[in-house]
Amino acid sequence: MGLMQTRTLTLGHSPDPDDAFMFYGLAKELIPTPGFRFQHILQDIQTLNERATRGELDISAVSIHAYAYVSDQYALLPSGASMGDGYGPMLVAKSKFSRASVARKTIAVPGTLTSAFLALQLWLQKPAAQLSYLVVPFDQVFQAVRDGRAEVGLIIHEGQLTYQNEGLVVCEDLGVWWGRENEGLPLPLGGNVIHKRHAPKMRRQVSDLLTASIQFSLDHRAEAVQHALAYARDMGRDLADRFVGMYVNHWTLDYGERGRESIRRFLGRAFEEGLIPHRQELEFVV
Repeated sequence: MGLMQTRTLTLGHSPDPDDAFMFYGLAKELIPTPGFRFQHILQDIQTLNERATRGELDISAVSIHAYAYVSDQYALLPSGASMGDGYGPMLVAKSKFSRASVARKTIAVPGTLTSAFLALQLWLQKPAAQLSYLVVPFDQVFQAVRDGRAEVGLIIHEGQLTYQNEGLVVCEDLGVWWGRENEGLPLPLGGNVIHKRHAPKMRRQVSDLLTASIQFSLDHRAEAVQHALAYARDMGRDLADRFVGMYVNHWTLDYGERGRESIRRFLGRAFEEGLIPHRQELEFVV
């Protein structure tokens, strides 16, 4: 037989605590990955979304919004979801604005392919072309509001827990709004995808490894949070632990029927309102 050949796969994720926590077992080679090596590529989510439109990485975290543009090339993996279960991206400002006011302000956003930006358009019932927005990397949204380049900031990742330190107030939490409108369903934010150039059998093997990595972190929480702390800007251990719990949980191990329904609804409404080009058939690796 000879030695089993090892394939190296590129794995893109964001340099934020929940992704770092999720991939701890793989990054530190603490779980067996027979036949595979993973090359971790850390970039912000908008960059990963753009790379996915070009089919560059084997496996990647992407925004559920971006999935609508890459589903011809990628299949959704059943694990790795980030769901806002009663919380989600937030609109923050120096003082509280109503929905009507927000629609007229300049909004700093972390990228046009993010789920946060799609949720914003659904909340305002306005397409991007009717909004005044400024695209900045997710970790520079606060700065843009502070220095007046934008009046409102659309916050993702750990900014949702640290915005008060910036002297900002919440105009709307889009995860809370989505749950109110949709029988308490979580707001789908991110997922992991695998390129369809890989055979279905291999997609399943990789899917099992990623699920095992998430399970490993949940089983070795203290060490995994310690690893994730390196990616947590302005957060102590307790806050990082809380943040990781918000986005790595039972939804992350498996979307389940409710998780899949929330994605169908999110992208379905986006299509009906003319915000994405075609209706999505969700293709999960099973």
